[in-house]
Amino acid sequence: MSDLSPQDRRDIELLWEFHLLDSGEVTADLLLVLGSHDLRVAEHAAGLYLDRAAPLAVVTGGAGKVTGGQWQETEAVRYARTMRARGVPADRVLLEENSTNTGDNFDYSRKLVAEHGLSPASGIIVCKPYMARRALATAAVRWPELHWSARPPLGTAWAYPSAETPLDRMINLMVGDLQRLRLYAVRGFQSPVEIPEPVWQAYERLAAGGFDQFVIRD
Repeated sequence: MSDLSPQDRRDIELLWEFHLLDSGEVTADLLLVLGSHDLRVAEHAAGLYLDRAAPLAVVTGGAGKVTGGQWQETEAVRYARTMRARGVPADRVLLEENSTNTGDNFDYSRKLVAEHGLSPASGIIVCKPYMARRALATAAVRWPELHWSARPPLGTAWAYPSAETPLDRMINLMVGDLQRLRLYAVRGFQSPVEIPEPVWQAYERLAAGGFDQFVIRD
């Protein structure tokens, strides 16, 4: 996008840096791989499995707000296929195909793990970089008995966009997720997250400037 102002660019970087959390080279009992339109998350999850970050991957995702109108298969199925193609054994992957939002990802995956007789104590969330903070806040409420870490693919706000994740969509998603950090805590969907005032002001400017595709309006 060539029409971004210098203020827009600063605001985008603020949101990116706030959303992005990485726990470093930790290990856990399972990977919880949050499905979306971005297959780089599946590729990254495969790398973490092969690096022995966890012995099991739970891949979760039905039809999301982006993929629901694009894919003829669930996010979980496409992610799992991507991971198998990179060397993850099929019997080390559990699929959860019914979730349509982040809360569902945790609720349904928690049920799936219990149905398999597993009792993990820790998990690593693998998700889009700009989803990490909200995913951890959601985990704290929806699956609180596990110790959670986050290991998203890393990069900068300007290097991360791709043909599948164009910059415009990424900005809209970051803006929507920033709003949800505050709104969903009030609704009890996730734990409270302190949002610094400069970050909230950046959100407000970007939303007012038209990056409001995923802003909740009720």
